[in-house]
Amino acid sequence: MFSLFGKTPPSLIRPLDMAAAQDCARLHESAFAHAWSEADFERLLGARTTVADGIFDSHGQALFGFVLSQTVADEAEILSIVLDPHHRRRGLGRQLLNAHMARLTEAQVKSLFLEVEDGNVAAQGLYAHLGFHEIGKRHGYYRKADGSTATALMLRCDLG
Repeated sequence: MFSLFGKTPPSLIRPLDMAAAQDCARLHESAFAHAWSEADFERLLGARTTVADGIFDSHGQALFGFVLSQTVADEAEILSIVLDPHHRRRGLGRQLLNAHMARLTEAQVKSLFLEVEDGNVAAQGLYAHLGFHEIGKRHGYYRKADGSTATALMLRCDLG
């Protein structure tokens, strides 16, 4: 696959554990005005209800992105998904989400939920392609760096 920025680097997707907390915090900070801390990621990655996957370079060394979901019974919610800004628009997000959704399906998850900022058209397109549909809105859900807020679209996808 080729992108506007050159050939897409080969990638490896694998589950994440607490050792990835620092890298996850760094990536999260590159994407969100109010980023989660390394301690937040240690807590999440250590929880038995968290399913976390990362996408790495072909050597499994450099983390390009991650997705974290929390499971309860046969439902899961994507808590966060982030790709390094230099690796966006290359199909890596789709690869990562496909693998993550397959893993959740294997874990008997039937419904997957997430929130996405109403202005994030690229993410909305990806989620629609993967079968997500809007089920509601949360006005003022996201806090932006300038102090304003944005609406979150609540999405759902039925798995398996």
